[in-house]
Amino acid sequence: MPEEISFLLLPGFSAIGFMSAVEPLRVANRFRGELYRWRILSLDGAPVAASNGISINADAAIDGVSDARLLFVVAGFEPLACYTRELAVWLKRLERAGATLGGIDTGSFVLAEAGLLGDEDNVTVHWEALSAFRERYPSLNASQELFEIGARRITCAGGTASIDMMLDLIGREHGAALASAVSEQFVVSRIRQRSDHQRMEIAARYGVHNRKLIQVIGVMEQHMEEPLTPDRLAQEIGVTRRQLERLFCASLKDTPTHFYLQLRLSRARELLQQTDMSITSICVACGFESPSHFSRTYRARFGASPRSDRQVTGGFVSPKALISAHAAELSQIRQQ
Repeated sequence: MPEEISFLLLPGFSAIGFMSAVEPLRVANRFRGELYRWRILSLDGAPVAASNGISINADAAIDGVSDARLLFVVAGFEPLACYTRELAVWLKRLERAGATLGGIDTGSFVLAEAGLLGDEDNVTVHWEALSAFRERYPSLNASQELFEIGARRITCAGGTASIDMMLDLIGREHGAALASAVSEQFVVSRIRQRSDHQRMEIAARYGVHNRKLIQVIGVMEQHMEEPLTPDRLAQEIGVTRRQLERLFCASLKDTPTHFYLQLRLSRARELLQQTDMSITSICVACGFESPSHFSRTYRARFGASPRSDRQVTGGFVSPKALISAHAAELSQIRQQ
C-alpha cells in the first residue's frame, strides 16, 4: 500500500517549504509507481493562503480526520496565530493513535505549544525563528540542523531543506539509489545531511576570509546575552585588542564594538517580532544594560522604538492574547 503523508497547512505557511516536501514524493512515484500519497489538510477545510499569497486547496478539515501515519504541520511567520485548544487536542489524539508528528519551517512551534515535544526530542526550526523558539521553550533541545528525524517526531527548517529531509526518508524506506535519482531531478549536486548548516557560513555571509575574523564573529553570535568586552574578544582568538580593531577596520570598515552592537540589535528585533517576550526581557536577552539604553540604541538603528516597531510589524501574537482579544470582541458584540 502507498504510504500516506498528511500536511496541515496553517494560514501564511511557507510555500517553498511545503512544495519542497511534496515534490520528492511525486518524483519517487514517477520512478517506482505509487509509493506515496499525500493529503492536504486545513483547519476548516477551506483553501489556505501561503505567505506569498498563493492559495492551496485542502482535501479535508482537521475535524474530519481521525488518523494519520505521518503528519507535518507547515507554518510560516506567525506559527501560533491560529493555535487553539481544539488544534492541540486533535494533534494529541493523532499522537495517541500512533501518528508520527512533524513540523516544517516553524511548524515545530505548534507541536511545542501543544506539549508534544519533550526533552528527549531534538527539534529544529527555520534559523530566523530559532532564537524565539529557544526563548519560548528553553527546556527543549533546539538545533540548527537542516532536519531532525526521531522515532515519532520529525522536524525540518523548511525552504529547500524539506527536499533533503524527504530524500533522507525516501532513502531509508526505498534505498539510496532511488533517493539519488530523485535528487538529480531537482538538479541538486548532492544530498545534504541533517548536520549541514542552515545559514551561509560566516565567511560567505559577511564576505570575509580572515580566519581570526570569522572566529571572533562566531564568538559574538554565541554571546549575546552577556556581551564580551573587546579585550576578552581579542583574548578568545589570541590577538591583541589593537590587532582585533585593525581586522574589523580592514575587512568590514567597522569597529568590533559597533559590529557587535548591530548583531545584538538584529537579534532583539527577531525576538520582538517573533515572540511575546516583554521588551524588558528582550533587553536582558540581548545584553543591554537598561530598557532606556536599549530603546535609544534600537531607535537609532531602526528608526522606531521597540514598542512602536512591534505594533507596526504586527509582532508575535500569543495564544493567550488571541483568546483575550476574541473574548473582548464577543463582549462588545453582546453589549451592542
